[in-house]
Amino acid sequence: MSARIYQRPKNAMQSGKALLDQWILEFVPAEAKRPDPLMGWSGSGDMQQQVKLNFPTKDEAVAYAERYGITAMVHSTPPRRLKLQAYADNFR
Repeated sequence: MSARIYQRPKNAMQSGKALLDQWILEFVPAEAKRPDPLMGWSGSGDMQQQVKLNFPTKDEAVAYAERYGITAMVHSTPPRRLKLQAYADNFR
């Protein structure tokens, strides 16, 4: 059973920074999704795809994975760069 650990990305539609400091442990799909023959919905028999665990720090997520024998890949987030500019710069 393998998983990936990453930090929650910022939504393009939000300006705030709520919940961005959380780390998420998400299991890698064990089987591909396939369409249901009757309804056409996509799904699979893998129930681990539905599990998403939130942790306040990366260390706690890694410790959880080690405690339960989960091989986890940690995806680090790139540093956030602010583009500071004045309103008057739009008219130059």
